[in-house]
Amino acid sequence: MSKRRKTRESAPKTKVRDIFVARPFEGLADEPEWVALRELVPAASARLTLKPEIIEEYGDRPVTLSTVLPMAWPAMSRRDGEVFIGLQRHVQSGDVSRDLAVAILSALRTAPGDAVSVPALPGAGPRLQDVLVDEPLEITMHDGFEYWLDADQLQDASVKASLERANASIYPTVRLSAAKAAYWCRIAPDKGHVRWVLGDAEDHALDTLARLSAAGELVLGDDTKFAGMFRAHGLLVPVWDIPGEPEAADWEAPLADFAKRYQDMLAITEPLDSAGRRARQGLIGRQLTLR
Repeated sequence: MSKRRKTRESAPKTKVRDIFVARPFEGLADEPEWVALRELVPAASARLTLKPEIIEEYGDRPVTLSTVLPMAWPAMSRRDGEVFIGLQRHVQSGDVSRDLAVAILSALRTAPGDAVSVPALPGAGPRLQDVLVDEPLEITMHDGFEYWLDADQLQDASVKASLERANASIYPTVRLSAAKAAYWCRIAPDKGHVRWVLGDAEDHALDTLARLSAAGELVLGDDTKFAGMFRAHGLLVPVWDIPGEPEAADWEAPLADFAKRYQDMLAITEPLDSAGRRARQGLIGRQLTLR
């Protein structure tokens, strides 16, 4: 065995230290929408804008954010040169923003049409906030995942079969305009949800929901029920059970009314009274796991 090989094999391997960031999208203009696309939405995309220094180093290629990619890949370099990154993926570190940034840079370094290799634990380095121009997301909702593929790939029989399986997993989802990062979805023929990612600091949002609960103003209307809430990347996501009918558009007005009540309560900064504290504890006990 050569001296060089022996030295290389005996040298201790550098361990990549994972870094946990509780609120990875903080500071981005559309933080709640990033969370919603990662946690709530089956099929959607948005074009991303690279910072000038990134374009100068890696070249000017179109980059598209996708809720999910084939096989839950972290990134894809299409044959036409377009780069896709997937928000919903199997492997991730404690800093989702860093994961997505390294996926973008890895894809930009990959030749069009080649598989993209992305490290599971990227360690310290640039984050989304360092790589992207910070601007609101122009979100496009999709009924299927055809947007993943170029025209040639859509002619492949095995690709078509895989696409059909993926499309079958999509449940109807509509982006609501009454509040930012709010979505209607039908989870069963006779049952739907309204889910809203709140962009406010978690404790303040929880106090506000508690005040609304104590005042009996936490529902969206008749035949609706506050199902609970869950935490996602440092933000709260309240969820309402609603009937399977009517369709999404009919929930715009009830959500707008609730959003106004929420904003009015959000302005209150005094400590919770006894009823509010009890309501807060009740909300904490109603945390959900959607998947």
